[in-house]
Amino acid sequence: MTVVTLYHAEGCHLCERAREVLNEARDELGFELVEVDISGSAELEAEYREWLPVVEIDGERAFVYHVDPVGLRRKVARVSGGG
Repeated sequence: MTVVTLYHAEGCHLCERAREVLNEARDELGFELVEVDISGSAELEAEYREWLPVVEIDGERAFVYHVDPVGLRRKVARVSGGG
């Protein structure tokens, strides 16, 4: 199963919107959604803070700042062998 990871932080409005897009697409596309709150982790803060939200598909960065629903469908299909 394809794993989509959302790196987010508390109070990040762009992160909330990205979560909505991912939740809307999850059932249709059949991926596992993993959420990682970077708050409090110096390592994660250093790697992700300026790019939030960050979305990875099977460990590969796919989106920053904004998740495009059409692009998400295309990328998940490609990774899962459907496109």
